[in-house]
Amino acid sequence: MLRLKKTVVMVGMMGAGKTAVGTALARALGAPFLDSDEEIVRAADRSIAEIFERDGEAFFRARETEVLNRLLRGAPCVLSTGGGAFLSDANRKLIHEAGVSLWLRADLDLLWQRVRHKTTRPLLRTANPRETLRGLYEARLPFYQQADLIADSSAALTVDDMAQRVINCLLTRPDVLERT
Repeated sequence: MLRLKKTVVMVGMMGAGKTAVGTALARALGAPFLDSDEEIVRAADRSIAEIFERDGEAFFRARETEVLNRLLRGAPCVLSTGGGAFLSDANRKLIHEAGVSLWLRADLDLLWQRVRHKTTRPLLRTANPRETLRGLYEARLPFYQQADLIADSSAALTVDDMAQRVINCLLTRPDVLERT
């Protein structure tokens, strides 16, 4: 039996599997799963694309920090974040102090395979979405590399296999996950 002692915050690029793997991880640990983007959408009663369009990215990022702060003060859970959440110094500090960040590291080709047909990614609504993704990826790597833990994504692994890989990572941190 495993017991989650701190909130695990899934960070990484769009398409890395934060929501899918996070959901499977929460199920395996018997812990709640929350998605910061869903919480923002619920609070604003608008889609993320609509928030970006109407209020801009800065407004969205401010709401994201508020939501992260609130969720990190709750009971330990698995928390999926938007791809840009971990870029903020304030968010990284909040996450590090109240939980543990886990970077789902995936290479650019795998990310592109997963997101290229999605229409729900406002940052990829450009003339050349693959190049946009590459630019985001390269700009965000230095931030993701600051995560407390790293689990490498693989197209060869099922979502449940990836969740087990994350559990193995978390077991290296007895302050986060313990066997009971």
